Amino acid sequence: MSNTFRFDLISTDPTGARRGTIHTAHGRIETPCFMPVGTLANVKTQTWDDVRSVGASIVLANTYHLYLRPGHELVRELGGLHRFSGWSGPILTDSGGFQVHSLAHNRRIEEDGVRFRSHLDGSEHLFTPELVMRIQADLGVDIPMAFDECCPYPSAREYAARSMERTHAWARRCIDAWPGEGGGVLYGICQGAFEPDLRTESAQTVSSLPFAGIAIGGLAVGEPKEEFERMLEIVAPHLPEHRPRYLMGVGYPEDLIDAVGRGIDQFDCVLPTRNARKAMLFTSRGPLIAKAARYARDPDPPDPNCRCRVCNTTSRAYLRHLFKSREYLAQHLATYHNLYFYLDLMRRAREAIETGAYAEFSRRFLADYDPAAR
Repeated sequence: MSNTFRFDLISTDPTGARRGTIHTAHGRIETPCFMPVGTLANVKTQTWDDVRSVGASIVLANTYHLYLRPGHELVRELGGLHRFSGWSGPILTDSGGFQVHSLAHNRRIEEDGVRFRSHLDGSEHLFTPELVMRIQADLGVDIPMAFDECCPYPSAREYAARSMERTHAWARRCIDAWPGEGGGVLYGICQGAFEPDLRTESAQTVSSLPFAGIAIGGLAVGEPKEEFERMLEIVAPHLPEHRPRYLMGVGYPEDLIDAVGRGIDQFDCVLPTRNARKAMLFTSRGPLIAKAARYARDPDPPDPNCRCRVCNTTSRAYLRHLFKSREYLAQHLATYHNLYFYLDLMRRAREAIETGAYAEFSRRFLADYDPAAR
């Protein structure tokens, strides 16, 4: 583990929610935190100044996509991903396991790795744990992820067990292959599909390995919400207390509130950015569809309870006009607001944990928040 990386667990709420700080070579991360997704080393429609101003301290980029374009060797030649992109804060990179999983018709899983065809030009590639470590080392990121296999939902138990064992074997190969360059530290990923005993076994096995942090993968892959909640309840108690816990690819605001209460420290999800481009804004009362006709003459801000610069200056009527006119500004404003909403939700969660009041904070948020879009 790098001597620049440290996780300080500051306080634990009676619910199990945790308040902490992750120290990296490129700055501190206050947890629980939400990491905006910048797949290609940019958060769509936002500048880095925008990303900083919503309160983000860390962003996520993607190994698979950056490997294909512009290429990890070019990024290394130009000084690493921080210098190449202009983002000076911490960066976490997904290993590409989920993206390869999503290429179901264009990939073949082997014991050595995953052979796949690029979604860009159809060229064939082989991702091995060793290559994935090399790519992330060349990118020079703070938190690279181990290469894993993400099971689809549903999966047969026999397949889920083989997949879990393969993920564990790849995790050990990642540890052996990681060069430890630039202060970056490796996180491991638990799998096990939707089998309770496999989930428990994977959490215990991955936690026994010398990873700096432990992630829960393989959720938010199309399963019913009750299955998601059941697996999270099973896994969370088996994660180490003094290492960061990361729930990958999650989720809706109510999911984050639930997971924070179960002791999860880090989150990422495309929802605030992707849904913003489709005119959905997350608000304290629930999702709002900005293109809806009901807002054509509405002078109110998107969320009267929000303090972001969009809600301070922009009416629902104007935002609807921008979306109906297909103006790029609409996507920029909606994305900025959604990112602010998610980051502010984590800020308020941290404050509640510090005072031991997370249960009340959670209760009030969920009482006001209607997940149905309006």
